[in-house]
Amino acid sequence: MAEPGVTAFMAAPLRVLDWLSRVANLLGSLLIFALVVLITADVIMKNVFLQPIPGTIEMVTLSIVAIVFLQAPQALREGRFTRSDGLINSLHRRLPRLAVSLETTFDLVGAAVLSAVIYAHLPILMRAWTRNEYIGSVGNFMAPTWPVKAMLALGALLLLLQFLARVIRRHGGASVSR
Repeated sequence: MAEPGVTAFMAAPLRVLDWLSRVANLLGSLLIFALVVLITADVIMKNVFLQPIPGTIEMVTLSIVAIVFLQAPQALREGRFTRSDGLINSLHRRLPRLAVSLETTFDLVGAAVLSAVIYAHLPILMRAWTRNEYIGSVGNFMAPTWPVKAMLALGALLLLLQFLARVIRRHGGASVSR
């Protein structure tokens, strides 16, 4: 189903972006579930067997970053991104054109910031991949860092595209979640 005001040329890419954002959000939710299971098992192991699960702290540390970046695009798409709506809602009632201009500026600045994050992060991701960087210690627990760095890059890219999609939807006449 096409969004009102969005050209047929843009409708398909926007649907794909929304689908990818939902999939990333699902992956983030699965990571949360896995962390709950891991932390629960670690607590049980510490208390019952006096032996923690090696790498629990490292896995939690890595996963939190991945979860945030995987779930942020869908949060933005659904209008659940944290913000204070008092001023912008007032402007929408009194000066709607200014409100639209401010929201568009916010979205473009968000896209610019995410572009900088991706630009700075890609060499870090490539280094982690090529050097097989890991977290933990030999003989205890080791995990490669590149999967989390890849999830961060994917989430940042999807978030950047969702910021741009908000501009397209807003100026194409489609509904944009605030």
